[in-house]
Amino acid sequence: MNRLFVATRKGLFTYERRDGAWRVTDTAFLGDPVPIVLPDARDGSLYACLDLGHYGPKLQVRRDGADDWQELATPAMPDDGGEETVKLLWSLEAGGADQPGRLWCGTIPGALFRSDDAGAAWQRVDALWDAPERQEWFGGGYDQPGIHSICVHPDDPRELTVGLSCGGVWTSRDDGGSWACRADGMRAAYMPEERAFDPVIQDPHRIARCAAGPERMWCQHHNGVFRWDEAEGRWTELTGVEPSAFGFAVAAHPSDPDTAWFVPAVSDEKRVPADGQVVITRTRDGGRSFEVLRRGLPQEHAYDLVFRHALDVAPDGETLAFGSTTGSLWLSDDGGDSWQTLSANLPPVYALRFG
Repeated sequence: MNRLFVATRKGLFTYERRDGAWRVTDTAFLGDPVPIVLPDARDGSLYACLDLGHYGPKLQVRRDGADDWQELATPAMPDDGGEETVKLLWSLEAGGADQPGRLWCGTIPGALFRSDDAGAAWQRVDALWDAPERQEWFGGGYDQPGIHSICVHPDDPRELTVGLSCGGVWTSRDDGGSWACRADGMRAAYMPEERAFDPVIQDPHRIARCAAGPERMWCQHHNGVFRWDEAEGRWTELTGVEPSAFGFAVAAHPSDPDTAWFVPAVSDEKRVPADGQVVITRTRDGGRSFEVLRRGLPQEHAYDLVFRHALDVAPDGETLAFGSTTGSLWLSDDGGDSWQTLSANLPPVYALRFG
């Protein structure tokens, strides 16, 4: 994998590996916040979500082989008299290989949108929006709930799972026509004891699915790390996660269901690495144990926070990258055993994807 797209507070940066070294080869939207980027492997399109403040969220695409970006329709609430408006395009994923043009977009406030024409038009998925449980959803870091994770099943794209802060985990098996909350086993330490295991108020920070073993999903939750096993039909909270079970980002190995990576931090009111040391934690045995990976990462007076979309693993399962709110960007070619610094002075990194 030789390209890495880095979405930041002040633009989109493209890194390419040439002659063994990673370099910036392109920039776009300099000065504008880019919360999400999506390279679409189906047709080579590159999508970028923008957050333009007074002008609201926008969606842009650069088609394969084109030099210029094209503005697309932006997911918006239906004109049905409601007061809700889309505040942020928070997640964007492609549909299946047999669904040309299908895109899914998760937003704040807690709405899922679908496009069947590569972003030319969008429809809100009302079956999820109208779920009675939505009345219990609430905001986490934002004032309103939001959909940050969209996991399309690699073998059956009619099945998708979304993660919602704070509203749990929801799955549809019929292309969004109906939904079921699948957050059983999750625990919310921030709730009163009698509601700690209530599935519809859980705060998953990020959900990742193993492409080759889709029965396994991983979740970095507000107060823990969880593993989903389809046969059990519930989440299992994992123990022994050091130096911290708090964090935002998780990446699932594309071919090994037992391997996943996390970026730990100190609790939500502090949001700094434990002991001022930037580390990655990795499990290679399904969460029974965790390794702390630190070679090549700053280990003294480092206060880099990694947002939920700012960690990614390439299809080879060996190349990883993550970026921080202080503009640092690191890359590993050996599954996280060692890291190199690609940049220490980017704008704050919001998201990144290999493509």
